[in-house]
Formats: sequence, C-alpha cells, structure tokens
Amino acid sequence: MPKSFFEEITSVKNPRVKEVIFLREKKSRNQKELILVEGFREISRALKAKVQFKELFFCEEFFSKDEEHGLIKKFPPQTKIFKITKGVFLKICFGERKEGLIAVCRRPESSLKNVHLSSLPFVVVVEGLEKPGNLGAILRICDGAGVDSVIVCNRLVDVYNPNVIRASLGTVFSLNVVEAASSEALDLLKKNKIQILATLPQGQMLYSEAKLDSPVAIVLGSEEKGLSEFWKKHSELTVKIPMHGQADSLNVSATAAVIIYETLRQRNR
Repeated sequence: MPKSFFEEITSVKNPRVKEVIFLREKKSRNQKELILVEGFREISRALKAKVQFKELFFCEEFFSKDEEHGLIKKFPPQTKIFKITKGVFLKICFGERKEGLIAVCRRPESSLKNVHLSSLPFVVVVEGLEKPGNLGAILRICDGAGVDSVIVCNRLVDVYNPNVIRASLGTVFSLNVVEAASSEALDLLKKNKIQILATLPQGQMLYSEAKLDSPVAIVLGSEEKGLSEFWKKHSELTVKIPMHGQADSLNVSATAAVIIYETLRQRNR
C-alpha cells in the first residue's frame, strides 16, 4: 500500500481522534449526522450498501488476515484514510472485537418513503426497544429471513448506535430499515393491505396456528413495557409463544426469531 494513500496519526491528542471519541455520544452523532462503524464485516457491508464514508482509521497490528488491506483499497478517493498506532486505536475503539478498522460515515437516510415491499410483503415493526443489542439481534434475524422492511417506531435507541451496528453484524446497512411514527407505519400497512400481527404473552392463538403465508407485518414491543395500546388496538391478530416455566415471555429477539422463521417456513412449504 503506497504511503501517499494515507496519512498517519500517532498521538491520542490529535483533533481527529478527539472527534471520533465525541461520536460515541448520541447527541454528537445527531448534530453532525455522522455514525461510527467498527469491524471488517460491518464496514464491508456498509461499503457494499454505498453508505457515504467520510474517514477510515486502520491499525495493522490488529489485522488477522490479508483481506483488510484489500478492503482499504476499495474506498473511493474522497474518503480520508488514516493509519493509526495501536495506542490510538485502543483510544477510539468501542467494541469487544478489535479488528483494526473504524470508520466515520454519513448517517443513511431512514424515512418511511424508502420502504421497499415485494409482491408478497413481509414486514417487521419494532416499537420502543430500549436495548441496542436487542435491536441489532432482530435486524440480523430479519436479514437472515429475507424480511422486506423493518420499521422502527417510537425509537428509544438510535438505529445507527455503534452497538446496534455491531450486534447486527452490519446487516443494518443491507436491510431496508426505516423510522416512522406508529400512525404513519399503520397507514402504510393499511394502504398495502398487509395483515398486522402482534406478539403478546396473552395472544389469541399460538404463533404456529396463525396463517402467515399472506402479506404480513409482525409487530414486536419492548421487553419492559410490551406493545402500546395503539398496536394492540390496530392489530388484526395477536399470537403467543407457549411458555411452560416461570417466565411469561421470551427475550424480544428470541420471540422475533421464532415468529419470523415460522413465517418463512410457511412461505417455503
């Protein structure tokens, strides 16, 4: 890799290092409309999704394969690329997996007008989730099951929180993820004649008894508060997962996996 391809940063007091650290805070990310992406897979998926990269920081001491250098060469000329020392990398990294790559990107647009629906719509609506790990896990599940769109309503956690990105393994970029008010999401689903199915511990029927091979939107609520009265009122069907122990429900991402993959099973029969 030619030296002219990048600049070098050796001090943790460098202004660019400080700017990256500031972006850990939600307020800073929102003000600047920037996001942080860390890790080989995550950055690769963002690059493939044509996310606009502003800066890339790399530390070769954490590279585990030759693919990292190949990835760096794929970046467009307008991306500023910096080679940093191990000490600088440890100052700016935030994930448990240290892979030697951290990027600053423009926040992708995330509005309801960007929803994509197939000829047999399969939508997941998540409402009021509080934990980045849960949202990231659900996005990863939706990616695996081929969900058309994920609509995030009344969000309490930033869709592009660095921990959401890591928990989703970067699939937040490959998925069609949008944010909307619940009323706007409902209008879209009604307009496209998509059945609304809510997951509740006291659902009308077992999830396996529901007919899921038609256009459907699966609505998931937060673990702390569950679904709002809005979605309970407007859901055409409520389903439950059988629980035979002390707990009355599963973790929301586990619930998502069970019902989303049951939908996929029924459609593939």
